[in-house]
Amino acid sequence: MTAQDRPRPVGEIVDRLQLAVDRDRVPLRALLEVFGESSFLPALMVPALLVVSPLSGIPLFSTICGLSIAFISAQMLFSRNHLWLPDILLRQQMDGATAQTALGKLRYVSDWIDAHSKRRFRMLTSAPFRKWLQLLCFLCGAVMPFLELVPFSSSLLGGAVLLMATALLARDGLFALLGSMAICLAVFVPLSVLGIV
Repeated sequence: MTAQDRPRPVGEIVDRLQLAVDRDRVPLRALLEVFGESSFLPALMVPALLVVSPLSGIPLFSTICGLSIAFISAQMLFSRNHLWLPDILLRQQMDGATAQTALGKLRYVSDWIDAHSKRRFRMLTSAPFRKWLQLLCFLCGAVMPFLELVPFSSSLLGGAVLLMATALLARDGLFALLGSMAICLAVFVPLSVLGIV
């Protein structure tokens, strides 16, 4: 399989997001609508990608992304057919130029993930492990608002969600393991900052 023929699950999401941010102000609703209300995994990857980007330095941005991740993954856990997010989250906006710059920097991340993901250790992305990964994504999103002031912690958790969503999308169990390791690292950072470890 040539590089051109290789699937680009994460790269395609970044491609769509870059088209959606081609405006002065970008509401979260516009970013999610490009994937449709039944595309849970791409929708889950949107806030995960954003919180990994330099946008995570904006006050309360990690909280918005974390709550979005929690809402989306909770609905995946309960096997809903259509995605629903509170209107207060969907109305949140970001500067279009800033979002375009951040997504441009994410291109390296998406290219690396796409180049290294393939179907392996598929047991780790099948039931019951699939629900376990969805639960981990929910927990990552739910704790992000509480880690707003801890440097890098939200980005690490966003990275973990991105890796686990990629695992589910590409049926790649290795990325599920990498996502679990990222969660362990994200737990270590605040404990280290607090002087507990």
